[in-house]
Amino acid sequence: MKNAFAKLKIGLLAMLIYLPALMIAQEKAVPVFIENDLENYVNKALKKWNIPGVSVAIVKDGEVVLIRGFGVRHYQEKKKVDENTLFMIASNTKAFTGHAMALLEFEGKCNLEDKVIDWVPDFKMNDSWVTEHVNLNDVLSHRLGLETFQGDFMYFYSNLTKAEIYEKFPTIIPNNGFREEYGYCNAGFFWAGECIESISGQPWNIFIEDNFIEPLEMSRTQMLSANLEEENNLAAAHTLQDGVLTAFQHTNIDVIGPAAGISSSAEDMSHWLIAQLDSGRYNGKQVIPFEVLKNTRNPRISEGRSGHIFNKSHFALYGLGWGMKDYEGVEVISHSGGILGFVTGVSLVPEINLGIVVLTNSDENWFYEALKWEIIDAYLGLPYRDYSSTYYSFYQRRQKSNQQKIEAYKDTVAQNNKPPLAMDAFTGTYENEMYGTIEIIEVEGKLNLKFEHHPDLKATLEYLNNNRFLCSYYPSRMGTEVFPFTIENGKVTSFSLKVADRLEYTRYEFVKVD
Repeated sequence: MKNAFAKLKIGLLAMLIYLPALMIAQEKAVPVFIENDLENYVNKALKKWNIPGVSVAIVKDGEVVLIRGFGVRHYQEKKKVDENTLFMIASNTKAFTGHAMALLEFEGKCNLEDKVIDWVPDFKMNDSWVTEHVNLNDVLSHRLGLETFQGDFMYFYSNLTKAEIYEKFPTIIPNNGFREEYGYCNAGFFWAGECIESISGQPWNIFIEDNFIEPLEMSRTQMLSANLEEENNLAAAHTLQDGVLTAFQHTNIDVIGPAAGISSSAEDMSHWLIAQLDSGRYNGKQVIPFEVLKNTRNPRISEGRSGHIFNKSHFALYGLGWGMKDYEGVEVISHSGGILGFVTGVSLVPEINLGIVVLTNSDENWFYEALKWEIIDAYLGLPYRDYSSTYYSFYQRRQKSNQQKIEAYKDTVAQNNKPPLAMDAFTGTYENEMYGTIEIIEVEGKLNLKFEHHPDLKATLEYLNNNRFLCSYYPSRMGTEVFPFTIENGKVTSFSLKVADRLEYTRYEFVKVD
């Protein structure tokens, strides 16, 4: 009996010693999907989505669980993507800009309730009262009253200078009320960059390099797209040109760099994730003050509707360059980025100490988002969903709908309807106060557009009916859209320009210059 009791005590003691170790092992265990299935999952997705290359980093409990590249940098070449391959991260730049401004407040150099005109006196909006009340929080959290993407056609892929943005910004008439609702505004971060320079005395890119990029040892990261030409291990930009995968030149987005200008690698971004999940520490050093991290995650506005295709989610909020939502009892802090040739995602789940970055070198995929949720679900112990296949079915449905619409328009073009006036009546110079000028010229029976601020953009007009023309852009990612023309007293007086919704929803009205 004594021996049995002694054995029981020894067994209980062993369990007390063993259980903590078992619990730690379970906490640190890598989910089966990550350990056994992720490589095959990504490689299948490259073929399904027609993505040349992907680079992924997963950080858990302060350690890099996985970091590697898949596929190739350029669809016509064999150079492999690796963890050091540079991708344009586009709007994932916004979190860096938000951190820069929060750091300046932490250092006592400004207050986020400061008015923009206090730091940039030449800042103006269409309404003088709004101009006088816009503060630093507003420009960083999409509260300016502009509709999502409003004005982006003017900024993106254009040759505008800073001086021209100062001049043109007040001509935009916001479609929403100031601070009334969320409207994703890239131009807001342009103004944030101008304020950072005014407050710190350094250009936004140098301030971020000095305070975040260098201390976090993100040695491959480039702040300016103009510097990409010097890089060797660089992912090419890919998009679908009339349905065919095509490589394009990297976009020079430096004029609004604070919104979308950074290029980085999975390796470098893993350093950013580690600091984000360890109260701003990296390699034992406090790089980002914890108060700065918390400030960037403090919600400023609701994004509106929230949801998830499978699981529960109730709210979506926006801070300083971060979006925040609830998901199955945890908070997910994330942002995505999209620009010609690239879509990327960065995600944090602080309650389980998880960080994810997914970089892709094609702008025609939702896989970067699918993989994020697959990884989060794996760590939360949720069922495997195969988000890639589900998202791909949604994507195919949208593509099919768009293609059917375009084919219907082209069928109308093929009817060879005649406009009410001769083609040369539609040629000439047209002007929009916000954008500038567009010249329409006739070439071999078709009308071509020449854009003042987009010298590389091409567009052809073909007559539909009812004074409407079908505009086909090159790159086709810019859209295939209908342009209505106005004819008064036998003369063409104006037309309405539209680009793809992915760039901007609003139309631009161009008036013919006599």
